Amino acid sequence: MRRSVLIFTVLAFCTFTALAQQPTPTLTPDQAREQYRNSKAATLRDDFGELGRYREANASLKPPAPAENRVVFFGDSITDIWRLDEYFPGKPYINRGIGGQTTPQMLIRFRQDVIDLHPKVVVILAGTNDIAGNTGPMRLEDIEANYASFAELASANRIRVVFSSVLPVHNYTPQSQNLFALRSPEKVLTLNHWLKGYVAAHPDCLYLDYFSAMVDDKGLLNRELAEDGLHPNAAGYKIMAPLAETAIEKALGTSKP
Repeated sequence: MRRSVLIFTVLAFCTFTALAQQPTPTLTPDQAREQYRNSKAATLRDDFGELGRYREANASLKPPAPAENRVVFFGDSITDIWRLDEYFPGKPYINRGIGGQTTPQMLIRFRQDVIDLHPKVVVILAGTNDIAGNTGPMRLEDIEANYASFAELASANRIRVVFSSVLPVHNYTPQSQNLFALRSPEKVLTLNHWLKGYVAAHPDCLYLDYFSAMVDDKGLLNRELAEDGLHPNAAGYKIMAPLAETAIEKALGTSKP
């Protein structure tokens, strides 16, 4: 009896190991998009903007001190997983990123997660999930309109806006295939071009160019900066942090000549 149990256990372990070692099947863009939407169906139905994510944190946050240069980093998963306290030690920087979000969702929570926190600067990094269609088909014109709404709301509340470029993506690894398939490099370039043009026409906004510092000679995200082709690793954030700090200093008017 014990021998049978032992054999069964070994066979089960071997089967599990073999399954775990199998590569993740590559999905078509439509399949990958549908898989994501199904996984988020309850959230998208009950709290589309995910206002509940930071409700308690916002309520417990004290107003900024008179000399405090508070900054809100506002975005999707690339912001959400960024450990700001490690890359900006001692800085009054607040993370309000939510994984998977698109600009329509972010626009819903812009008042609660940005305006009501009274920052001097907001650093916005978004767009990649709009291109992927996480919450439905999105025309570039509609993404751009949402960016313009961010800027106008911030300006009305005396908050300087730093628009971050959409990051490049790559398909160099097995785990990057599905994420890459949903994100057209051409649309990334087009959206970044529009952002640069918008900032040039609106002096109260600044453009933060992560893209140029992270793209390789093929026009894709440098392989060493993200294992899954989308989310920066430590090396990626190490490049992004000083660029963000320079943009924030410029927005605050504290940059050195």
